[in-house]
Amino acid sequence: MKKLLIYCFLLLFVLTHSFPLSAKAYTYGDPNEEALAEAYKKMLIELDKNPSDFAKAEKHYTTVKEEIDMHMGPEPTKAILQDLENKDKEQAINNLDQLLVLNIARRMENIDKNFSEYETSKRLLAKGFATYEALSPKIEARNPELDKEIKSEFDKALNSLGNPGLFGVGQKEADKKAFDASKDNIFSFLQKEFNLKSLKVGHFTEVEKNTSSQKKDWTDVSNLRNWLPLVIIVVIIVGVVIYTIRKKNKS
Repeated sequence: MKKLLIYCFLLLFVLTHSFPLSAKAYTYGDPNEEALAEAYKKMLIELDKNPSDFAKAEKHYTTVKEEIDMHMGPEPTKAILQDLENKDKEQAINNLDQLLVLNIARRMENIDKNFSEYETSKRLLAKGFATYEALSPKIEARNPELDKEIKSEFDKALNSLGNPGLFGVGQKEADKKAFDASKDNIFSFLQKEFNLKSLKVGHFTEVEKNTSSQKKDWTDVSNLRNWLPLVIIVVIIVGVVIYTIRKKNKS
């Protein structure tokens, strides 16, 4: 009987710790990645060669061109491809830097549309931070304190999203005002650092919102239906324990 109880509790422990119960269980880079940030890093490698390999840099850019055109319009692509064609390394990198800043703004502005959806907002913030991580080495080299400050604001933004918890356990209310404050600070720092007149990238389509909502998986703790298998397992374990105890009492 004692062995059975120990086994049941161990099984329950493993199962409950397989699910994210708090914001601390979430990491920015796993499993979330930002395709634009990855393409940017690969492009910099090609552009930093001596001589720069503009053709390979362009190939990397084409892997994200469709998404950029869809969400930011054709202007960024037109400018960057023209820079690569002109073999203007400095201007190409400058435009790429600004494109990444605009992408951070796009991700964080979309959180406003999904703020009540914890998993979607968290995923969008992760992509925004993944984009910043690509720019971080450049900012850190110029101003280490600014880099730390921006990262701190991303941490505060993540905290502000709250946590739906599981059956009320670990629940934390979201704080929209705190998120807005961190978002505004990040925007202000980046806009000044990269000399951008505006962070507006035109009309953001609703495609991303719909896609994000449809791609919720088992990590979506806000949807109780996703916890049904765990509930069933717990009920079965409890049933086995009760049955064993009753059987032992009868004997």
